[in-house]
Amino acid sequence: MALPFLGIALVIALDRASGNPDVTFEPALTAGPALAAVVSSRTWYPLAVGGVTVAAAFGLAAVDGTLSESVHSASVFAVVLIAVIGSTSVLLRNRQEKALADARLVSEVAQRVLLRSIPARVGPMRTAVHYAAAAAHARIGGDLYEVVQTRYGVRAVIGDVRGKGLGAVETAAAVLGAFREAAHQEPALDRVAAWLADSLHRALHENDHEGTEEEFVTLVLVSVRPDQVVEIVNCGHPAPLLLRTGLPVRALEPATPVPPLGVLEPGQVDPPVLELPLHDGDRILLFTDGVIEARDRWGTFYPLVDRLPVVAVAEDPADLLERLHEDVRRHVGRQLGDDAAMLLLQYAPTVPRPIGPLPAQVDGTLQVDGEAQLPRPPHSGRFGFVGHPRGRASQQTY
Repeated sequence: MALPFLGIALVIALDRASGNPDVTFEPALTAGPALAAVVSSRTWYPLAVGGVTVAAAFGLAAVDGTLSESVHSASVFAVVLIAVIGSTSVLLRNRQEKALADARLVSEVAQRVLLRSIPARVGPMRTAVHYAAAAAHARIGGDLYEVVQTRYGVRAVIGDVRGKGLGAVETAAAVLGAFREAAHQEPALDRVAAWLADSLHRALHENDHEGTEEEFVTLVLVSVRPDQVVEIVNCGHPAPLLLRTGLPVRALEPATPVPPLGVLEPGQVDPPVLELPLHDGDRILLFTDGVIEARDRWGTFYPLVDRLPVVAVAEDPADLLERLHEDVRRHVGRQLGDDAAMLLLQYAPTVPRPIGPLPAQVDGTLQVDGEAQLPRPPHSGRFGFVGHPRGRASQQTY
């Protein structure tokens, strides 16, 4: 706040130190109200500094003997004009800042509804998520993620909607809403993907906005079953990475590449299911292409597989993702150009698994300790009855 007055004092000091009656520094006094508009958010402050500056201009003109010269008149006019312009600019800036604050509030509310907070533990999994939107002042974009506890185990999804803006957010909301329902209803993970494809197809045609025929969503579905086996379905998304103690980072690629959702008709979506036994402490990193496509000033992509062991020394999943994000930022050297979401799942059961065989089903009857139990009543799914045999037909086991 004192900077404009220091500027005025400096101009007066330079004028008196010049010692040349033919040289005046009076025009430089216009810096006072200009600085006032920069350093203050009060509309009256540039006007107040302008009044002080006009008084200083008359004082310098009287000492220099330039009261009747055009340079004095021009200087006073310039000071008054800049003070008025400065006050107006402060008013407009305040309005813009208020509008930006309102937009941030709306985006925070939308994020809490669309991208809900992920707890630190979901069932046997320690979880953490890190999301950075590409828009400078936005908190949500086209990336999506979710982790839920279901009767079939812990299920998670991460995805990336083509494009940005409101249309991408609407598409992400449709996919997330469908996942939160299908994850609890469908026992087979590939049928969850088919459910999402059907919901996406319907949402795109209901919205009917421009470019609908080119919209698609890449995503990865993960299901951690109670028998310590993880299932993965990949629809055109970057493969998750497995971090296992004592082994190099491993990409969990699908056996057969599958296009993103929205490319095929919903009835044609039948992705393979990858199965992998889990060990205590195993970590699965899910991420969007905003991470691996982050480039430095020379155009080099971020080497995630090479850098991940360096940042994986952090024990806490949230700390690991924070370290990884900072490493990506250092590699890029600026704001990321695309939305970047990362989801980490760490297998850390709190209780030991029971010793002995797991309950089995024979002819639809649940067998426990050799005694038949009443079967679980069927649940009608969107794509047929739950327990569709197709859900296990296309699995691959590591």
